[in-house]
Amino acid sequence: MPRFEPHPARRPAIVTGASSGIGAAAAQALAAAGHPVVLAARRVERLTDLAKAIIDAGGEAAALALDLADPASIDAFAVAAEEAFGPVDIVVSNAGEVAPHTALDSDPDEFATSVHVNLLGAQRLAARLGPAMVERGHGDIVFVTSDVVVRPRTHMSSYVAAKAGLEGLARSMQMELEGTGVRVGMVRPGPSSTEQGTTWSEETILHVMPYWEKWGHLRHNGALLPENVAQAIVVMVSVPKGTHLTLIEVEPEAPVLPDRSHT
Repeated sequence: MPRFEPHPARRPAIVTGASSGIGAAAAQALAAAGHPVVLAARRVERLTDLAKAIIDAGGEAAALALDLADPASIDAFAVAAEEAFGPVDIVVSNAGEVAPHTALDSDPDEFATSVHVNLLGAQRLAARLGPAMVERGHGDIVFVTSDVVVRPRTHMSSYVAAKAGLEGLARSMQMELEGTGVRVGMVRPGPSSTEQGTTWSEETILHVMPYWEKWGHLRHNGALLPENVAQAIVVMVSVPKGTHLTLIEVEPEAPVLPDRSHT
């Protein structure tokens, strides 16, 4: 019986943005489930360390450089990824970056770079690998989006725009690929404890926080751990054929209050 019955016996996976956070956790979780995993990001030295850890734990992994803002890098990566473990059957499009700018104070070139990384690069990679999946009649493409799509935040204009576009892309692909055997899904995390935003200065954070409080985005201080989101990704690609999880929204649970006498 195939290992991933009723899927193919071998399901190589790609995870972008795998050098930290959700991407790294997703790569480890997929490898632990038995998938050969290609790790993709700009920080290759981190990928190499993660690949070694996965291999030492008994999994299969390869580290490859990928810059989603560079079309040539995406094209070269797509070729190298399939050379590593064979035809790709799972694509986890997770890479993203957040710049602390409003819509009007964003430098247009920086805005465009953010959209390239968060949206256009994801489409280009899917377009490189998706047709072969359709031809084979099976595969999963998972886009990691963000709850900013349904709960936009100020001072994240390029990220909000790109992630909203990414969900639009995913929903169109779901319709276009229906009946091909290739499933497209979205995992939409809420506030998460990752490296995104850690490059923001303390001054920037203190400036932004009142705006987020005003719009009700700081209801509690709970945050998702990367492995929480990784579990959702594994579930999405593991459900039996005939089942299509189109969207999994993952939100952090609020910390338990020490005094619940008022409830």
